[in-house]
Amino acid sequence: MSTTRPRSGGRVRWWTYTLLALAAFACLFPLYWMFIVATTDTATATTLPPEIVPGGNFFHLAGLVFSTVPFVRSIVNSLVVAGTIGVGQAVLCALAGFAFAKLRFRGRDALFLLVVLTMTVPTQLAIVPQYMITSLLGWVDTLQALIVPGLANAFGIFWMRQHISSAISDEILQAARIDGASTWQIFWRVAFPLVRPAAFVLGLLGFVTAWNDFLWPFVVLKSPEMYTVQIAIKALQNSFNIDLGLAMSGSFLATLPLLVLFVFVGRRMVAGIMDGAFKG
Repeated sequence: MSTTRPRSGGRVRWWTYTLLALAAFACLFPLYWMFIVATTDTATATTLPPEIVPGGNFFHLAGLVFSTVPFVRSIVNSLVVAGTIGVGQAVLCALAGFAFAKLRFRGRDALFLLVVLTMTVPTQLAIVPQYMITSLLGWVDTLQALIVPGLANAFGIFWMRQHISSAISDEILQAARIDGASTWQIFWRVAFPLVRPAAFVLGLLGFVTAWNDFLWPFVVLKSPEMYTVQIAIKALQNSFNIDLGLAMSGSFLATLPLLVLFVFVGRRMVAGIMDGAFKG
């Protein structure tokens, strides 16, 4: 009687776990160090050797954050901006990607190439013309100035176009058209449900990008009640003195919503990425 021995290649080696543990430590340590500084003062944060045990000033410094700037209002503003941009990118980029992947119209490939080429242009170069357009529309110091430019981007269109091309066959769309569905109905009822995991990942990436954005909000927002959370953190500092404990407390409080978000949707995000990786 012969027995089948398990292949050694199927086992996970000890050094694999070691590398994963080191990678996890490298990713988590900056967050832990930020919390340590958020519980101490500037003097303690700059001592050598550095402190590795959190202090007891977090709630005091957090209270200073909320009393120095309208931090709650800033978090609400960031939630509105980031949430709208995330949903907008998931839908609009999927719609544009569907058009480039499955519709036939004159100049489609040239237009898609132009969209892709815009990714090579640094974001900073668009600040001046974007501000001029925003000023003409009367959107300076409003949340519209942050939301509208971020509702779609070239990367999102490219991402959704590639995913739709590999995930949806032309036969499915032709069958829906034979049944009398319009182009919009084909997209919304047939194509979009099939690529919803990829759209979810794109929306989540758009949410995080909008939440962490600093340059454009810093240029266009003027009044404290319109601040997003990143601008509120900047307002905690002045030109002559930087309180590291206060700044890190604000940064840690601003990071908490993202941590909560990833706790609930992290597995779904990974599933959406892997779903796109194994199609085609």
